[in-house]
Amino acid sequence: MTTTKSLVIINIVGLTPALLGKHTPNLNRLINEGFCCPLGEVFPAVTTTAQASMLTGRQPNQHGIVGNGWYLRDIAEVAFWKQCNRLVQGDKVWDTLKREDPTAKVSQLFWWYNMYADVDFSITPRPHYPADGRKIPDLYSSPKGLHQQIEEKLGAFPFFSFWGPKSDIKSSEWIAQAAKLEFDMHQPNLQTVYLPHLDYNMQKLGPDHPDIWQDVAAIDQVAGDLIDHLKARGAEVLVVSEYGINPVSQPVHINRVLREHGYLEVRDSLSWELLDPGASAAFAVADHQVAHIYIKDPSKLNELQRLLEKQPGIAQVLNREQQAALHIDHERSGELIAIAAPDAWFTYYYWLDEAKAPDFANTVDIHRKPGYDPCELFVDPSIKMPMLKVVSRLIQKKLGFRMLMDVIPTDATLVKGSHGRLASSSEHGAILIGPKTIAADHYQMTQVRELIEQLTMVGKIATASPSPVLA
Repeated sequence: MTTTKSLVIINIVGLTPALLGKHTPNLNRLINEGFCCPLGEVFPAVTTTAQASMLTGRQPNQHGIVGNGWYLRDIAEVAFWKQCNRLVQGDKVWDTLKREDPTAKVSQLFWWYNMYADVDFSITPRPHYPADGRKIPDLYSSPKGLHQQIEEKLGAFPFFSFWGPKSDIKSSEWIAQAAKLEFDMHQPNLQTVYLPHLDYNMQKLGPDHPDIWQDVAAIDQVAGDLIDHLKARGAEVLVVSEYGINPVSQPVHINRVLREHGYLEVRDSLSWELLDPGASAAFAVADHQVAHIYIKDPSKLNELQRLLEKQPGIAQVLNREQQAALHIDHERSGELIAIAAPDAWFTYYYWLDEAKAPDFANTVDIHRKPGYDPCELFVDPSIKMPMLKVVSRLIQKKLGFRMLMDVIPTDATLVKGSHGRLASSSEHGAILIGPKTIAADHYQMTQVRELIEQLTMVGKIATASPSPVLA
């Protein structure tokens, strides 16, 4: 009979080998007790794709998570940041754990595609959206009541520290404290923990900004406290990251290019314009440094590829055959995929007149926008007294009036860091820190599932040696 040990995977978003040093004493100690190596990324190097590959051991053309969002052709809508685990195709590592040991317990804390996963305990952000248009921050947990038990001890989850202009270390601190409590409550055999803090200022300021070292030291302290707690209780710890951040200075408005050449259509809606993907001959779903281009008429594919390849800031444009080399040729992928130049990234912007920008453009609205928007990390610098505007909006809300928290800029030049391309070097890519028993010079992200099985199971699977050269 296979028995199961306890393993905690701590996902420190944006951590790379280049960031280790005098500012990371806690991670350094973990490395000295075990080992550290580069973690070969999957493409695109974005959150949901990376996490799906780690938990399934498969490439995106197999598990179907081709980005943080994609176009749903059958309903002609773009969907970003969906949460149902059934979107991840194929079995996951916990299926193996539970098959080998039916008593094994799994906890998933803030990793994506958390809802309705076949795990025992889970917590994830899930606001309420009443019919009057309000957005009320909250968490979703399974079993019912779990996050309420945690919040009784820690206070409410700092939702506005998790994403938006107020993003900071508080959300990662809360998640780490919650992970300690949840581990002590349930003693899971596998717990996944997501610490996003390092990602924020590297996108806002750029990875080379001197203030980034404060963020590195802050997340090292949070991670170190969690690691010490877990090790004192006999758990093994595996630290991973999803990607490194590239310095950028060039936003590419790929949808504006498509519109100017007659491919993209919009719908007039009240006083603004909305992307009309079902009516468009072609449009792009922008996701950091990668964009999926969906094409209605296949006969236009070659001309669109040639058009986009000429655009400044676009390094490559891949057709289906070329996508296969990067394991991204899936039915959810665009007929073409554009990859930005190292110093460039893609906006979702499709309007040509700022007066026609949709009402959600100046708000934090990750689900309504048909693409990723890192400008949500900023308060519009053109607002002379931003806090006064925020307070006035909150007063409107308290009085029961409808309002928009319209403080987000549409000046894409503010963004100084991005990701999505494969790392240019191992020093600036994803990382893995683990125990000596699995030491190797290099692992691929798709091998993390195998490592989880080896570190948690005592029996047949645990006798297998890691295969550092697996694709």
